[in-house]
Amino acid sequence: MTVLHGFESPASYRDGFVSIGNFDGVHCGHQSMLSTLVARARAQQVPAVALTFDPHPIELLRPDAIPPRLTTIEHRAELLQKFGVDCVIVLPTTPRFLTMTAEDFFHTIIRTELQARGLVEGPNFFFGRNRAGSITVLRQFCTAHQLTLDVIQPVIVDQQLVSSSVIRSLIDAGDITESVGLLGHPYRLTGKVGHGAERGRTLGFPTANLVDCANLIPGHGVYVAVTMVGGIQYPAAVNIGPNPTFGESAKKVEVHLLDYTGNLYDQTLNVDFVSRLRDVKKFPSVRDLVEQLQRDVAAVRSVVSTSGRQ
Repeated sequence: MTVLHGFESPASYRDGFVSIGNFDGVHCGHQSMLSTLVARARAQQVPAVALTFDPHPIELLRPDAIPPRLTTIEHRAELLQKFGVDCVIVLPTTPRFLTMTAEDFFHTIIRTELQARGLVEGPNFFFGRNRAGSITVLRQFCTAHQLTLDVIQPVIVDQQLVSSSVIRSLIDAGDITESVGLLGHPYRLTGKVGHGAERGRTLGFPTANLVDCANLIPGHGVYVAVTMVGGIQYPAAVNIGPNPTFGESAKKVEVHLLDYTGNLYDQTLNVDFVSRLRDVKKFPSVRDLVEQLQRDVAAVRSVVSTSGRQ
């Protein structure tokens, strides 16, 4: 797969089929759209192209209403590749870009730059200044210029409409199990390993403390996760929230990598959340806490083994 930052290699993306959007999360709804995109491209042996934006246009238009990200740009591109896209274009969002009318966007981006054969979009796709370009407008433009347009209907999983905003709400509430169902893949949190109190080490459960997290931190709870270090996958028990047993109220992200020994300080760690184990709680004693941590580790091993992620 080719990942481009702007229109820097036209041969990689021109004369193909294109989907345009933020693709935050690359969830089941996006995957349905990508399936059609890839099928159209493969049938005509041309590139399947995904055009996304960085930063999110809202960061420039309404900086006080920026939604927390579900994916970093790097992970987003990785997921788009997983679902068959040949070329990902990350288009820098600039004030000038946001002033383009719907007609300018269609002619400048879709026809002149991408030279697309056809488009695949969802029913709520908007483009151009003030979101003036709707799917109806896009269909009119495509018909006038002999481009195909596939409009993919929303996806519903377990009676829940799949959308990035719904998934954000679930993750924020700590409902990793349902959010993973709507995502269609584990939820990845990316952060830098910082220094903590090192209390976990004295208890026999050393943790990597994530700081400067790049995307949405799940709500308080203890979770099952996996992470890769040095090309090796490790199951992980993740505690998000305070440490009430020790009288600490600050929210922390503490990742205990099972069977790992080594120094992770200042490294970037990607933690893939699989499911939720339990609430954060205050224990009567340190001994009670340690016994619960032992049960948590056993549960993590069981879940990861059963899920086939190891």
